[in-house]
Amino acid sequence: MRTEKMKVLLYLKKSGLDKSGKAPIMGRITIGHSITQFSCKLSCNPELWNPRESRVDGKSREAVEINGRLESLLLSVQSAYQSLLSKGGSFDATDVKELFQGSVQTRCMLIERLDMLIKEKEGHIGVDIKKESLSSYHSTRNRLQEFIQKRYRISDLAFSQLTENFIYEFRQYYLGVCGFQESSFFAVASHLKTVCRLAYREGIADTLMFDKAHIERGDKKAPKALDKEALEKLKALRFDDLEEEMETARDIFLFSCYTGATYCDLMELSKSHLVRDDERNLWLKFYRQKTGVLCRIKLLPEAISLIERFHNDERETLLSYVKYKNYQTCLKALRLRASIPFPFTTHTARHAFAMLITLEQGVPIETVSKMLGHSNISMTERYAKVTPQKLFEEFDRFLAFTEDLQLVI
Repeated sequence: MRTEKMKVLLYLKKSGLDKSGKAPIMGRITIGHSITQFSCKLSCNPELWNPRESRVDGKSREAVEINGRLESLLLSVQSAYQSLLSKGGSFDATDVKELFQGSVQTRCMLIERLDMLIKEKEGHIGVDIKKESLSSYHSTRNRLQEFIQKRYRISDLAFSQLTENFIYEFRQYYLGVCGFQESSFFAVASHLKTVCRLAYREGIADTLMFDKAHIERGDKKAPKALDKEALEKLKALRFDDLEEEMETARDIFLFSCYTGATYCDLMELSKSHLVRDDERNLWLKFYRQKTGVLCRIKLLPEAISLIERFHNDERETLLSYVKYKNYQTCLKALRLRASIPFPFTTHTARHAFAMLITLEQGVPIETVSKMLGHSNISMTERYAKVTPQKLFEEFDRFLAFTEDLQLVI
């Protein structure tokens, strides 16, 4: 049997079309009278499949990617066949299949494939994702490798070594040992599922891991904003000459409190985004990057003062640039220095603008929604909580309104 030549045929399983109309690509190994089939873990549009060449026609990105993976798969099959030949024993098509599938699964590891995904994402920076978005992938990688190291005493795991219980053990480690929230693990689990799904499609994993694993999103906490006392503490901070970046971070945060703009939008603001109305009032006008919605914000005196402080004729942007990670680090230091009892993030300033600066001062929620660049007013309603101060003010207005009313029966 070992002297028989091996033939490999790739074909489409047209009876197994998925919801998008694509057919799975299958393979058939023939050695003498023994025949076995295997799934390539790939699919394509039947109209683009070339049965003579066993390839996908065209030069699209998808076609090039699929053909490259098929080529790699065929090389793995050939390598397994040559390996069995060199041993000199008897084998059949099934032996080749089992050997090549095993070698494929062990050739690429979990962390290794995650690194590849991160590398792919880096190529999309400036196209459909921002550089800051990669921080969540890097965080997932670090925590995942920490867990594997402590749990299995190795640096990486093969996909064939994963069990369905792995994701739940990782969750317990992430929440219990690392001390993160359930809502944070939901994003981490999504990254892990993405890697396993890609591995399955590429034939690296024999089974689709964690596809049916249910991970809770966790309770979404109501937006937390700074109160007036905390805001005043931040404004009162003083810095020496060696703390220029921390002072800059503080001023950027305050500017966000008075405008509601997010970090990514703040760093892109230029002098062209400043406009004056007929009454010479200064406005900030820009399209929000996340939603594409136009934001129009009338600048408060505090915001104008900060713009003047940041003014630099050699720079087109309104504010000085601070790296996102440095900005986050500075906010943690600012909180400790100002003795603010609760943690806050870059987005807390946006919440402060919505709740403390506008809604609590009687600005209509529809107006606040436009200034924040929300695509739906329901997003703004999350900020519209009723504080005791607001309750008393509204009740006083109600009493004043009903003072002269008479009940007629």
